Amino acid sequence: MMFKRFWERLKTNYLRGSPLHRVGRTKTLVSAIVCLSFLLFIAFTYHFLNSSPVHRIANPPEPAITCRMNNLQKSMFTPKDHTSKERLHIGARVLVFVESQYSKAAKQITSSLQYARIDYKLENTGHNLPTLTHSDKGRFAVIIFESLEAYVNMDNWNRQLLDKYCQDYKVGMIIFVHSADEYGIEKEKVPGLPLILRYNVAVKDYRLNAFTDIWRITKPGETVLDNIEEDDWVVFEYNHSTYEPLSYAKLAPPPYLNSRYIPDNSTVVCALLDRGTLDGIQRIFFGNDLSFWVHQMIFIDGISYLSHGKLSFDLERYILVDVDDIFVGITGTRMTAEDVEAMAKTQERLQKEVSNFHFNLGFSGWFYQHGTSLENAGDQKILEYRNKFWWFGHMWRHEQGHKFDQAKLETSMIKNYQFAKEHDIPVMHQYAVAPHHSGVYPVHEPLYQAWKNVWDIRVTSTEEYPRLYPSWKRRGFIHKRVMVLPRQTCGLFTKTLYIDTYPGGRKKLDDSIQGGELFKTFLYNPINIYMTHMGNYANDRLALYTFESVIKFVKCWTNLKLKQVTPLEMGIKYFEMYPEDKEPVWQDPCVYKRHLQIWSANKSCDRLPKFLVVGPQKTGTTALYKFLQIHPAILANYNSPETFEEVQFFNGNNYHKGIDWYMEFFPVPGNATSDFLFEKSANYFDGELVPYRVHSLLPKIKIICILIDPAKRAYSWYQHMQAHGDHIASNYTFHEIITAPDSAPRKVRELRNRSLIPGIYVQHLQKWLEFFPSRQVSEII
Repeated sequence: MMFKRFWERLKTNYLRGSPLHRVGRTKTLVSAIVCLSFLLFIAFTYHFLNSSPVHRIANPPEPAITCRMNNLQKSMFTPKDHTSKERLHIGARVLVFVESQYSKAAKQITSSLQYARIDYKLENTGHNLPTLTHSDKGRFAVIIFESLEAYVNMDNWNRQLLDKYCQDYKVGMIIFVHSADEYGIEKEKVPGLPLILRYNVAVKDYRLNAFTDIWRITKPGETVLDNIEEDDWVVFEYNHSTYEPLSYAKLAPPPYLNSRYIPDNSTVVCALLDRGTLDGIQRIFFGNDLSFWVHQMIFIDGISYLSHGKLSFDLERYILVDVDDIFVGITGTRMTAEDVEAMAKTQERLQKEVSNFHFNLGFSGWFYQHGTSLENAGDQKILEYRNKFWWFGHMWRHEQGHKFDQAKLETSMIKNYQFAKEHDIPVMHQYAVAPHHSGVYPVHEPLYQAWKNVWDIRVTSTEEYPRLYPSWKRRGFIHKRVMVLPRQTCGLFTKTLYIDTYPGGRKKLDDSIQGGELFKTFLYNPINIYMTHMGNYANDRLALYTFESVIKFVKCWTNLKLKQVTPLEMGIKYFEMYPEDKEPVWQDPCVYKRHLQIWSANKSCDRLPKFLVVGPQKTGTTALYKFLQIHPAILANYNSPETFEEVQFFNGNNYHKGIDWYMEFFPVPGNATSDFLFEKSANYFDGELVPYRVHSLLPKIKIICILIDPAKRAYSWYQHMQAHGDHIASNYTFHEIITAPDSAPRKVRELRNRSLIPGIYVQHLQKWLEFFPSRQVSEII
């Protein structure tokens, strides 16, 4: 409109006056048009330069990992099989003695055992010993001491019992040795052992003894060059043939001394094996804690060796590298054709190290050809190379699943499905990943149903179950016949694009690769699904650097066999290894901020109950349920069409229907602060998994138990079954039922157990009190 008015004014002024005046006005008009055009050109150029992204000159780092051993040397070090007949006489559990469960060493030990999914029992060294045997078997496969002092200073009676247990059942010990606190103590003899400790030394050039039978996962032959960060090492001196070095190093100058200090450069022993020829007990001594990454490998190989293979690790590691957000990304940061070429060449190199390796590309079709000319050429190159990679469907416009209903989710997925067909993208592995993990956990039921209807999804992955941190506690579960696998992070995120702006600098990334967090995921996890993004393969191509480097490092230092199978096969293998993970454990989404951010805004934690009446049966729970309903501020659950007034969520198959199903049984309270929702079930009290499940979902809930004389309760149940025409209750007296031997008919034993077991109140209350403090559990007697 502004330009239109300007033109009309010029035209009106131009037509006024004489022809001579018009000549002058013509020159003025031409000048004005030229100036206006120039101004428009300047404005357009300025807008273009400031809005069109310019690709930064990339500087992709080259993987710096090199193995010093040649192939012939590597072939000399074959992984040991520690299996022996002694493993038949011990349990698959570790006993850990600590001075405090909160000490640094204790946390390192327990987190490593959790990472390895090894069951353990934690004991304070000042307490009595736990029961060490059961029937004719030892309960523990390995004994671990947080410190040598804890072992040496044990009560004499307990020390003798523990040593005898280890001798009788061939159970070994792992003992960590720390530098003395007393100033001035340089050396000290271990009481009762021909072993001398040298305290507070710095070491460098750490290497492993290749000629020992411990190494299974660990591949000796490499050297950790330069100084090790810690300067409080303990090194070992000995004069008995029972000892065998596990690792060596050279003495290094302490960091607080000046550069003129000349070390003696002598070789010292940093980790030691006692083969048990002296007193019949095998021991592994560490001269430092598990902060040093090589000790992590010695630790898990030591557990395998000392347990005679009972707690041995499999050498196979399955790996899948997801590349989320293909075609998605801020313009100026996306992949070019050159980046795609580099990705394909890196994949070819990695296929020599990882059997059947393919990058797994997740695409959102709406973003195709939405970049610069260079990036659009990259999009085309990706499709040109489509048969080189694996593919899975993201969402059409990268939508977060928890924000939409099933119909809209299916519409989005169908568009992505049609895009794949139009461009001949080979999506074939029944695998998908939700953008931002949205809808996978906490579960958004419409997402699972839409996945099934459009893509026939059988497998997905997330890093949010049960929560993101700590990473070693991530687990899988199965819901709606979809296998949800735990997903790992590798230090690369959507904004991690350049090596010189990497958070913490390149050193932090290299530390993660070379023995740090990323290396540990390979070391401990048999199933590894890594999350990366398209931008990590453009710019400085940090994903290519990261995975090529860490895989080389893993190959240098371990005997792990890296391979890739389809996501469906990975899911099957995971739940074969960990069948206990199949059942999910529902949690309150409002407790954890990240979960609340990916939970539907239409759902509210206000619909979860504030107290439970848990039973047991025939103690008056129904009467209490009716009385409580009279109170205007107390709201009960809606009746179930199958179980009447009881929802029966925590103790049966209804649990697998999820918390969306559960919350539908509760009204939305008029006042979330003053109104109290509650549920009653007479079957929760003695349910084996109920306390754990209730605590996971409702950690702050109040628990109400009604307890009457257990004999009266048993007789009431017997009468209840008789009134319902039960054949056994009608043909046997109450006395015959409760005194029935284990040789009685099965139906008789079942009625006996159902009459008596719920009345063993102390046994069931102990289970509730394992998860809830006593102030949250109330008994009505």
